[in-house]
Amino acid sequence: MTSPPSRRTALRGLAVTGAAVIGFDPFTRTWAAAAPAADASRLTGVPDLDGTLLTDTASRTAVADDYGHIVHRTPAAVLRPGSVRDVVAMVRFCNAHGIEVAPRGQGHATQGQGQIDGGLVVETTPLASIGAVDTGSSTVTVGAGAKWSDVARATLAHGLTPPVFTDYLELSVGGTLSVGGFGGQAHRHGAQVDNVAALEVVTGAGELLHCDATRRPDLFHAVRAGLGQCAIIVGATLRLVAAPETVRHYLLPYADLRTYVDDQRRLAEDERFDYLEGQVTADDSGVYRGGVIEAVAYGPPVGEAPDDKALLRGLRHDPQGVQITDLPYYDFLDRIAPAVAELKESGLWYWAHPWLNLLLPGARTADITREILASLTPDDVGPGLVLLYPVRRERLTAPFLRVPDDPVPYLFAILRATPPDDRPTIDRLLKANRSAYDIAYASGGRRYPVGSVPFTERDWHRHFGPVWPALAAARRRHDPKGVLGAGQGIFHG
Repeated sequence: MTSPPSRRTALRGLAVTGAAVIGFDPFTRTWAAAAPAADASRLTGVPDLDGTLLTDTASRTAVADDYGHIVHRTPAAVLRPGSVRDVVAMVRFCNAHGIEVAPRGQGHATQGQGQIDGGLVVETTPLASIGAVDTGSSTVTVGAGAKWSDVARATLAHGLTPPVFTDYLELSVGGTLSVGGFGGQAHRHGAQVDNVAALEVVTGAGELLHCDATRRPDLFHAVRAGLGQCAIIVGATLRLVAAPETVRHYLLPYADLRTYVDDQRRLAEDERFDYLEGQVTADDSGVYRGGVIEAVAYGPPVGEAPDDKALLRGLRHDPQGVQITDLPYYDFLDRIAPAVAELKESGLWYWAHPWLNLLLPGARTADITREILASLTPDDVGPGLVLLYPVRRERLTAPFLRVPDDPVPYLFAILRATPPDDRPTIDRLLKANRSAYDIAYASGGRRYPVGSVPFTERDWHRHFGPVWPALAAARRRHDPKGVLGAGQGIFHG
């Protein structure tokens, strides 16, 4: 579905002329673009701002890319807000002129979800405040641009922690709450969106609103994992729980994928571990048929010292390959930081990332993953990995976070990385992602929409299924002119 003529005209008025030519420079490890010049004369009437509205080529080029390095869309301008008031003012301006808006946190999307051609990108990174930790209610209120690493450090000073973290801590709060936010604690606590007490948002109509489960609940539910279709998150009040001082970290190897999956399901159901993830591994011949369960037990003051014998009882892993490590809690949360630093140093961080992210019905997970992995090679994964771990359906309460109808769904992710200038390989992997999605959907699976799967508006209808009318109604109510969320392609297919 294309934009109506009035919007296309307005976008041309604010935006650019010509097309951007974007390419990757392997020496500087950055994307370079001959971005078309913004027509600044058409920005007449922009309201006074506390921050900065940028129209220079470098600023617009920087947000015409993301972690995926697959999709490139150049905006007409970039808002670097000095306050939430700036976001309100510019969204109202864009709403009045029919100009599309895309919020951008850390730019960790993989398929242009936070990009916009000829519109306005709102950088949320300046909105990074972290309020005083309320030890009475065990909550903290933070700006949408705050990174989870900073939130963790601030709350740990009070012996508290958010219950659920994504594996990579340098993501923004607003970004992960817009999609869901899964991590190894999800089988106990749900996703990050299930641990939000309240949100402050700017709707597509330019209204600054507070919402929670009792005050404007329709907006609260539409924004959590709502993929930015109704409002921009500018602040969030997060639920906190008691933090451990130390953790015991277990790596448990498996030679057989089905045994791995079955043992993971058992661990999710009995909740003997506080954190539960895992990776599918390739054998010496390059076939993905085994795995390593990653499990963590929290130590004092949350619980007693971990009992290895009790925690590992009844599991069918290879006892010869077990690794057990004791770590300070924050060191565990930030354990992939050294690997990220190495990837950046080597340049591999800047490769393209045509990721596949799915949620599978637990009863079919072993069969679905075997079918998908049968054609996967280590070369197709590159310096990436294959994640597979369970969550608990009953813990997931956000209505627009679509998950399979199974008590224990599994998150399955092929986190691919491939050279950014090899477009034929990127296109082949995107096609493989679509085939994998079709296999999963036919068995009751769903897409976790942080990856790179070619999708149409019809696909989005199927994805949201019974809650599609509620999402469409919320969008009509809070973004009547449809200026938000174009990068996802849900209403702009």
